[in-house]
Amino acid sequence: MTDVLDGVRDHYAASGLTERLKAALAVFGPEDQPLAPQQLAALDQFHTRGLAATADLAKLAGIAADMSVLDVGAGVGGPARFLATTYGCRVIGVDLSDPFVLAARYLTARTGQSERVSFETASAMELPFDDGRFDVAWLQHVAMNVPDRDRLYREIRRVLKIGGRFATFDVVMGGGEPLYPVPWARTPATSFLLTAAATREAIEAAGFRVLVWQDDSEAAKAWIAQLRASGPPPAPNLGVVMGPEFAQLAANLGRNLLEGRLGILTAVFEAAPI
Repeated sequence: MTDVLDGVRDHYAASGLTERLKAALAVFGPEDQPLAPQQLAALDQFHTRGLAATADLAKLAGIAADMSVLDVGAGVGGPARFLATTYGCRVIGVDLSDPFVLAARYLTARTGQSERVSFETASAMELPFDDGRFDVAWLQHVAMNVPDRDRLYREIRRVLKIGGRFATFDVVMGGGEPLYPVPWARTPATSFLLTAAATREAIEAAGFRVLVWQDDSEAAKAWIAQLRASGPPPAPNLGVVMGPEFAQLAANLGRNLLEGRLGILTAVFEAAPI
């Protein structure tokens, strides 16, 4: 298991990430000039359909100002900052990658959100929080990097209050093996995809009941087609985070979705008594 997690961590190593972000964000002004969270949307929403998917999932999850939210696999913190800005909730993000956590803290400071949003380095399979701490757990394009899904979902259930919400937006297996590399894995060695049905079974077995269950594969395909038609993305974008390979990784993801090898799942669950 340790070797597998090391492989996932290496995929997101992103050395010098914060310095690259500082250089890329110079287009918005000097370092001491505050940034609006929406200025970062092209580089801090690391999942299909970008900010639109985050906004849709937040509505389905019923996020409110008095809630405490855990963003599992928070990346550079885009969804966490969106939730805090839009709803006024408090968010803690965890990620396996130290460079991502440092970058998330930097971007959060630049947008003036450090009082409501914080980040820690931690594994999704061993969350460093007490039982029943959070009202909402948030998981976007993360589970396909986790080798032990049963343990992942049990950990998420453990840190949620009874009646708390688990909101997930993830990649699932479709028909046929996906083409690699993709944004979350360069080879199958660090990719742990499940079908939508197997994902639901594992989540429900961890102590959840389903509230929302949506196949968003068609919306993802439409988004991919729109991106292809609109040409190169505006700068700065996710290429700053993932480096020069990102164009190929994103292209393979698009091909996998369009060919039905992969699908996109949106779901919200309620934490049942254990």
